Amino acid sequence: MHSDTAQAAVPPPTAPSVPVWDPQQYLRHSGHRTRPFLDLLHRIPELPTARARIADLGCGPGNVTALLARRWPAARITGFDLSPQMLRRAAEDHAGPTPGGGSLDFRPADLTTWLPDEPYDLIVSSAALQWVPGHPGSFAAWINALRPGGTFAFQVPDNVRAPSHALLAELCDAPRRRHRLGGLGARYTHLLEPAEYLARLTELGCAADVWETGYHQLLQGPDPVFEWVKGTALRPVLTALGDDREAIDALLTEYRDLLRAAYPPGPRGTVFPFRRIFAVARKEHLPC
Repeated sequence: MHSDTAQAAVPPPTAPSVPVWDPQQYLRHSGHRTRPFLDLLHRIPELPTARARIADLGCGPGNVTALLARRWPAARITGFDLSPQMLRRAAEDHAGPTPGGGSLDFRPADLTTWLPDEPYDLIVSSAALQWVPGHPGSFAAWINALRPGGTFAFQVPDNVRAPSHALLAELCDAPRRRHRLGGLGARYTHLLEPAEYLARLTELGCAADVWETGYHQLLQGPDPVFEWVKGTALRPVLTALGDDREAIDALLTEYRDLLRAAYPPGPRGTVFPFRRIFAVARKEHLPC
């Protein structure tokens, strides 16, 4: 472990701030990744208008955005994301009219600065706000853009203390890598505790429900936890290393071996525990 003084002396990494995403890698575990969104969707109340206006913040490849159209087939739904790779895949697979007379479209947006430019009935985000430092500061503007009776709902990973993330943070902060990767392995440390999210949302005048769930996921195949993080937590690190094949191979080999020891395979697969925080905040009929 490094002292607080040593950590403070580390210059910030010069890596690109926008990770390069691989939609195909991300979708390798789409079943497990989609389940938390389905659990969140189940708790979202009915929306105030039949032809609802919905925003999906951090839509990724659009697979969960499409699930919104199944529940609200007449809705006009827009998925927002910063990754051109994800937006391209989302548009190819899901954009267009929906059977109930609604529509799906996808637009580029940086969630650190995104502000609604029209009223919404639902603003939802699944596994995206962990990438947005200071995201609770945007809650007031997002909720103010909701129609009375509308909902703001999100879920975020809460796995920063698990070996999958803690080991990556240690590798990035090792002396030989710190100048390039320091801090990139611990991107989720700005998440709030569930009670803090509840306080923020209720202070804005909303009826809020906040909870945590731990998923004990049984993953299949060789090195499945390694393949999982290659689609998420590793993306900023790989982006920072660019075309340095030697550095990439050295990091990936070391990280894969550590994950093998931390998550040994069993007779029916590899258990990968994963905690998440959920919040559903319904705007009361008086402005928040």
